[in-house]
Amino acid sequence: MEDTLKRLLAAEQQASEITRQAEQDAERIVQAALSEAKVQQERFDQRLPQLRSSHMEKAGQRAEQTIKEIERRYDERISALRTAAENHEEEALDAAFAFLLSPDER
Repeated sequence: MEDTLKRLLAAEQQASEITRQAEQDAERIVQAALSEAKVQQERFDQRLPQLRSSHMEKAGQRAEQTIKEIERRYDERISALRTAAENHEEEALDAAFAFLLSPDER
């Protein structure tokens, strides 16, 4: 019986040692993960100005492209209005002269 108790005590001590080591291993893994996360966060923080700069550059390029497109549409519209005005200028002058020269219709 004493031999059985010694084996049980030894098994319990071995289980306690295994549990303690597992807890230490788990703590080391957690600390390593926290350390790696900190390193990754620092890398990200260091790259943040570059990322912002890149984003702002692309946004600026898109804004310039949009402005050019708006200017192009504006120029096309102005050209179309001028063409229409030139096409209707003689009609407008004829109507104005006719109105001014016919006092009966006033």
